[in-house]
Amino acid sequence: MVAEKTIVTYWLCPAEPARNHFAMLICNLAEKFNAPFFEPHVTLYVTDAANENPSAVLEQVVKNRQSCHLSVRGLDHSDKFTKTVFVQFEPDEDLARLSSDLRRASTAQNDYQLNPHLSLIYKTMDRETKRDLAASLRLPFDKVRFDSAKAVISPAKIESRADVEAWRVVATHRITG
Repeated sequence: MVAEKTIVTYWLCPAEPARNHFAMLICNLAEKFNAPFFEPHVTLYVTDAANENPSAVLEQVVKNRQSCHLSVRGLDHSDKFTKTVFVQFEPDEDLARLSSDLRRASTAQNDYQLNPHLSLIYKTMDRETKRDLAASLRLPFDKVRFDSAKAVISPAKIESRADVEAWRVVATHRITG
C-alpha cells in the first residue's frame, strides 16, 4: 500500500475580535450545513511535507515580522471544495513577501500562487445555495489584523470532511509587532 502524500500548509491567523467572529461564523455554518469545523486562516504557502521542518521554517520566516492588516474585498463562492464560500482580501505587498519568504525557506520550493482569502465553509453545494449564502453574510469590519502563523500537516488533496478533520497543527508562532 502506498502512503498518501502529505503537505505542509502555512497559515496566517486573524487576531481578535475578527478571530472570534470568523470562528463563530464557521462553526454556525458547519452546524447548519453538516460541514467540518476548522480554524479561520489565510493560506500563505503550501509545500510537500517530506524533509520539511515546519517549526524551523516558521520560526525563521515569522520572527521580527509585524502583524498584517488585510482589507476585505468581499464575500464570494467557487466550485472548489476549499473555497465553497469565502472572504476575499485585497492583494497585499507584505503578505506576498511573507509567502515568498516561506517558499524560499522551505525544502521544496513550489510555485504557489497566493490568493488571500479566508474560507467560511467547506462543503459540496449547488451554485445557487453558495451564491445565496455568500450574499446573505455581512462582516462587521472592512480590515482584519492577523497576529499568528501556523504550520499544518494534511493530506495533499482536501476534498472531503475527513480530509479537513485530518489536519494537524504542528507549529505556531505569534506575530507580536
